Amino acid sequence: MISHSGRHSRPSNTSRRAAGIGIALITASSLGTGVASAQTPGSSQADIQRIQNDWNNGVLNARDNAINATNNLPEQARIPVQQGIDNAANFAAPGALQAREKAAAAQKAEAARKAEAARKAAAARKAQAHNNPCPPDARACVDLANNRTWLQRNGKTTYGPVVMNKGKVGQETPRGTFQVTYKVKDEISREFNNAPMPYATYFTYNGHAFHQGNTAYESAGCIRMNMADAQMYFNSLQPGDKVYIW
Repeated sequence: MISHSGRHSRPSNTSRRAAGIGIALITASSLGTGVASAQTPGSSQADIQRIQNDWNNGVLNARDNAINATNNLPEQARIPVQQGIDNAANFAAPGALQAREKAAAAQKAEAARKAEAARKAAAARKAQAHNNPCPPDARACVDLANNRTWLQRNGKTTYGPVVMNKGKVGQETPRGTFQVTYKVKDEISREFNNAPMPYATYFTYNGHAFHQGNTAYESAGCIRMNMADAQMYFNSLQPGDKVYIW
């Protein structure tokens, strides 16, 4: 049980300091009102806003110092003192404290959103790795069932996955392990009426290649890709690089 003497205890230096800063804030508010409302002839709206911002920041800094000065007070004394300091800050710079708290909350929410997005992305990568039969030493992976392909190095994806299309029934894209054989930037298909095959990166000697084409349609066995993706494969893959298709 806490005993109480008949005499009032003297306020600590900390509480006196906090109260003093709070009073200073209230006193300074009269100056702030004048600074914020005064529009010196010739001054721009930007100048006025800058002055207001400087004033608000000064009040908030003083408020923070005053709050910090109360940290060692007993809780029953600290809470009302801090409330008084906040009241003084709100009087001196109306809305400034609330605006800062709102901005901090928005920043915290954005950080949480990014963290959640990163978590989901990591989970997706983990799931992909778990369901990915592509060996780590393959540079290009092709998932025929899902019409997607990507580049990797040492098992880590470096580009993609991107959309693609495969060979149609009767002209299926071969499955298995292959190697890049050669590349032809401005290739045409002599077998199919000189059809263009830009950025052709061959992985067999039977005419199968990654190349630019309309991914809405199946091919005669090649891997059709959008232009940017075909360019990336053409520039990234070199003869001898492993290609794995399943």
